[in-house]
Amino acid sequence: MNREILRLALPNIISNITVPIMGIAGTVIAGRWGGSAATIGALAIGVSIFNFIYWNCAFIRMGTSGLTAQAFGAGDMKGATLMLARAAFVSCVVGFGVLALQRPIGLAALDIMHGDAMVADYFFARIWAVPAGVMLFGLNGWLTGMQNAIIPMIVAIAVNVIHIACSVWFAFGFDMGIVGIAYASVAAQWSGVTVTLIITWLHYRRRFTAISWREVMDLAAMRRFFVINRDIIIRTLCIVAAYTFFTAASARMDDPVLLAVNTILLQLFTLFSYMNDGFAYAAEALTGRFIGARDPRSLRHCVRRCMAWCMAVAILYVGLYVGWWQDLLHLFINDTTTDAALIVEYAGRYIGWIIAIPLVAAMPFIMDGVMVGATQSRIMRDSMLLATAAYFIIFYTMHPLIGNNALWLAFTSFMLLRGIFEFFMSHRLRAVYVQAEKLSEE
Repeated sequence: MNREILRLALPNIISNITVPIMGIAGTVIAGRWGGSAATIGALAIGVSIFNFIYWNCAFIRMGTSGLTAQAFGAGDMKGATLMLARAAFVSCVVGFGVLALQRPIGLAALDIMHGDAMVADYFFARIWAVPAGVMLFGLNGWLTGMQNAIIPMIVAIAVNVIHIACSVWFAFGFDMGIVGIAYASVAAQWSGVTVTLIITWLHYRRRFTAISWREVMDLAAMRRFFVINRDIIIRTLCIVAAYTFFTAASARMDDPVLLAVNTILLQLFTLFSYMNDGFAYAAEALTGRFIGARDPRSLRHCVRRCMAWCMAVAILYVGLYVGWWQDLLHLFINDTTTDAALIVEYAGRYIGWIIAIPLVAAMPFIMDGVMVGATQSRIMRDSMLLATAAYFIIFYTMHPLIGNNALWLAFTSFMLLRGIFEFFMSHRLRAVYVQAEKLSEE
């Protein structure tokens, strides 16, 4: 079981690590081309807009993964083939829908984010990558459900190499600046779709079964797919609200040093999330597989082992943060940074939250993965709504008393409560285990 978990988790962790590397590379290229904070700021705003778009399209990956994993576990290759076709269809509708609505979406985003002409040029160049990016969500979700983490890892590495190479070429070779970085994203994303389709076809061509359009558009199957995705969309909006509010509340405290500290410390938490997301992906793939295979014993064993791995990673990060938090802080700042000493001093006041969060967030990561694999989207949705309500209640109740600590208390509680609510709303996971038990009795 440990080998199975690591076989799925490690490639996903490597794929996740490529995300910040690409972001750092883009920032370096923008800084060297423009030579000003304005260029870097314009890129940051543009990237934030697309992060919001992609984050709200991620439901396609999660909705596809659980259903595909259950079909894989049941040995139902026709069902898995149909899921790939449905994921591709929905991805195309969503991706090209965003492309068709690029002008109203772009103008609204630029107005909300106070983007200038440079940001507008970046947005209307990179928008052509969105259909490809959304299609990659669907394809990667299907591959995760098929217990295949290697192809997404290969594609993630290829996409990032192409993106960085084209960014340098377009930005400096053609003197296109951040617009060149945007077009590099277009080239990289469409290359990623092409490579994924080719490798997937070569790997699975003998296992695909003949399907008809009528079967793909089966009303009952499509309804289930969209109900699951509807719940995941609501869950995702709650996460977006929590993270967006965290930054907005930090900014409203009218202390630029405090805003910088909160932003950097949140990045330290993100380093932890990249690692544990890999184990969450393993949990969703294996949960769906064992439910489909009618194997409740392996399902229980899988959940326990995934929990243990996540807790081990959490303890590792706690040790890392306790011993070397100042060194990690200097990855984001150096001694020449304005208010560097003040940033370190402020960070020392709140570092305890970053030390605590890995311990309280370990279970929620795995619980999310289990719920995705079991397609228990309603529990995911309701638990996230309750956790988000608690987040805002805690902040507004405690902020007059403990200031910025209230924001960290609310965020930490949000991470913890979403897992606790999922655990108890699933009757201590009985609602998940019974799916495999019921099937095994049939």
